[in-house]
Parts: sequence; C-alpha cells; structure tokens
Amino acid sequence: MERIYDELIRNHLAEHRQIALLAGPRQVGKTTTARQAAGDHRYYTWDRQTDRAVILRGPDAVAAQLGLAELREAPRHVIFDELHKYRSWRTFLKGFFDVYEASTRTVVTGSARLGFFRRGGDSLMGRYFLYRMHPISLGELACTLPPHSALREPRRVDAASIASLIRFGGYPEPFLKSDTRFYNRWRRLRSELLFREDLRDLTLIQDVGQVEVLGRLLANLAGGVLNYSNLASDLNSSVDSARRWTAALEALYYCYTIRPWFRNIPKSLRRQPKVYLWDWSMVDRSGPRAENFVASHLLKAVHWWTDVGIGTFDLFYLRDKAKREVDFVVTRDGKPWFLVEVKSSTGPLSPSLEYFQRETGSLHAFQVVMDREYVDADCFATDRPTIVPASTFLSQLV
Repeated sequence: MERIYDELIRNHLAEHRQIALLAGPRQVGKTTTARQAAGDHRYYTWDRQTDRAVILRGPDAVAAQLGLAELREAPRHVIFDELHKYRSWRTFLKGFFDVYEASTRTVVTGSARLGFFRRGGDSLMGRYFLYRMHPISLGELACTLPPHSALREPRRVDAASIASLIRFGGYPEPFLKSDTRFYNRWRRLRSELLFREDLRDLTLIQDVGQVEVLGRLLANLAGGVLNYSNLASDLNSSVDSARRWTAALEALYYCYTIRPWFRNIPKSLRRQPKVYLWDWSMVDRSGPRAENFVASHLLKAVHWWTDVGIGTFDLFYLRDKAKREVDFVVTRDGKPWFLVEVKSSTGPLSPSLEYFQRETGSLHAFQVVMDREYVDADCFATDRPTIVPASTFLSQLV
C-alpha cells in the first residue's frame, strides 16, 4: 500500500540536498518506502556481501560504481540500507556526502542506531534530516497524502479496517493480511529476531532471556507507570540493569516511555514515566490496548509534525498528588496544546480534563471514546472539554 512516508521522501529528494535518514522499527516498511519513493535508484544493503565489499572500499568506490564522474541531467538517487551495522558508517556517510553531495540524493534506512549519533558530537550535523517512521495509523487509512498543516479535516474510515488495525497492529504485512494464523507466526518471528539478533547486535547485554521476560512484563504494564524497583524484583536483577535493559528495548523500538508534564501544576508528579509498546496488538487487555493505540497515534503525530518542520512537539501525561490524571498532553513549542483522556466506552466527562485544561492553559481537551460512532465534525473547532469518537479524532492526525 502507499504510505504517507512515500510522498514525504519523494518531496525530500526533490527539494533538499541533505541525506534523508529514515529510522523506525523492524518490518515497519522503511526499505519499501525508500525504494518506491526514490524512483530510478541504486540500492546498497550491508546485508549483501557484494554491496558490503564496495562500501568497505570507501565513498570513491561507490561513486565509481554509480558513474558519478559522468555528466548527468539530475542527481543520482542512492539508498543505503542497514548501513548502521557498519562500525564506521558515520565516517563513510560524511565522506560520501561532502564529496558527492551535488551529484547524488541519498536515503539511509535502518533501525535504532541511526538516532544514536544525535547524542554528543555529531559528525553529520547539517548533512541530514531525520524522519521517524511509524506503523500504519487511522489517519493514514483516511488519507495517504501528507497534510498541508498539522491537522486534517476528519474523514470516515470503515469500522472493519479500524477493528483490524486494533487487532493486528499497524505493521503493514499483518494488517494487510488480517489473518490470525499469519499474525501469530509473524509476531513470533519478529520477537525472536528482535531479542535474539538485534539485541545482541546493538548491545553488550548477555542476559537475553531476562530481557525477553522484561518484554513480557512491559506488555502487561502498557499504559501504567514504570517502577524500576518492581521490575528489578520481578527480574531478580539490579535496578540499574532494569533501567539499562528497558533503555535497550526503547532503542530497538520495542517500547517507548512518556514522562509527566509538571510546569505550573501544583503538587505534580515529576519523575515516573509511563510505558507503551510500539506494537499495540501485543497488549492483551482491551482497556490498556485502547490507551496504547491512541498513545501511538499521538506519538506518530508529534514525531511527524516535528520532523517536517511545523514546530517542536512533545507528548506527556498529567498526574498530581491528589491522584487527578489525564492520559496525554501534547505540547507545541513548549506550551500545552491539547489534552486527551482515553475511554473504551461512553461515560461521563472526566472532571480532570477541565481541571488540567485550566491549570495548563491548553487550547483543547478531549475525552476520546473508542466505541462511539464517527461524527463528521472538526474536533478542534471547540475549546471546551468535549467527548469525541476515536474514529473522528484520530482521522485528523497523520
């Protein structure tokens, strides 16, 4: 299927000289998107021996194979896949870009390691734009064209597609097949590759079995506050190990955490993060799965809005010592923009929405209900706390 990221990468190649770094979970569709978007291109993957041999000889060897010394009407499109497995990949890309930037447009795809160089010194500073690729969302099912602004007009998505998205997750293969047997086999294989291959490639962690147990614990905790002392007790490990292993699973796009927003909130909680899975289909209970489903849509939106330059967006949650709580707050350029409370079924409006909207100054506050039918109306047209269908609200995001 056409992904919203296809047009994003096409536009990047047409408009920008910088390298496009396309990062995201295993099997989310990065390679497919890069190859479809690049049109006529040359593809190199570190996993193919002949390509690896050329890359190891350096940027000039790749340039010679591409024929970059020859006059061309337009820059040559080139894709490097799984390049992060090469220890000197940053140096290679820097050298390739600095010499051949005028005659190439480059896409690099890969997993967590693509983001690592952003910490500390960055030898690629000014030479790349990072795009974070997410699973298929309800907004993508509504429209695969990139929005011109942060929000879309609401669009109806059929109930069967929404049910499949919640049941089988947003990774393209299992969603498109929507077959339980295929999904079970795909999920088991992906888990084995992540824990048995990626974890060892990325980290020095030896206790892979314990990290697998941690993965199951985090799935049961989805939507809950992360307590590393409790995790350490369950794993029979140190708190430091529990933190380090959780960070490794975050780096591998197994899970992600969001932290509490606390600015100007009296007696707010400031430290404990909440945890969610990138693949919400792995959350067994319906309530936490619904919350994880919405959380992943919001995370995708804030990453997209930030990556395409609309502004700086972040995702937090709200909780204070009086046990008032709102599931999510989205900030725009450091200021609360809208609040989201997730409910599986229709009920009274949460009083915490009104309280936290007043305390944060958020423009909008929504109680997003999973089982309400689609309403063809703009959720963001009102500034008071409002109950909205998930199918309407999520269709307005990316």
